[in-house]
Amino acid sequence: MSSSAPPKNATEPVVVAGENRLATATTNHREVVAGARLTVGPGVKLKGAEIQDCDTLVVEGRVDATMNSRFIEIAENGSFDGKVNIDVAEIRGRFAGELTAREQIVIHATGCVSGKIRYGRIVIHEGGELSGDVRSLTAESAGGETGEGAARLAVKTA
Repeated sequence: MSSSAPPKNATEPVVVAGENRLATATTNHREVVAGARLTVGPGVKLKGAEIQDCDTLVVEGRVDATMNSRFIEIAENGSFDGKVNIDVAEIRGRFAGELTAREQIVIHATGCVSGKIRYGRIVIHEGGELSGDVRSLTAESAGGETGEGAARLAVKTA
């Protein structure tokens, strides 16, 4: 199998060889994020930080921070506590706090998200968990008091 072959699981991240960009397939489309990338590796704890000028954050350890960026990926054993304003969030681990995903949140089967959650679109794979104050950005901008009827959830089963 060549390195340019598509991944077996289309929702798994793919590093594009020879380029400083990350391509990920999320819900039947390919999202390409170019630019600065930070990986917080397994066993690493980053606490009390304000992450700036980072286009892609990959969390394999523990992060307690605030961030305004384009793409965040929380690995299965990773966790993020804090406040995030992002374009796309892919969560396989744990997120707690305030999460605003302007475009899309993908919660995988091992993902657990809690807190104040705002989203453009949301995909929750079977087994994924979501709790807290959850609203779509369209309902939020319309001044909706509750998330009732506002949530557009896509649940993918294996």
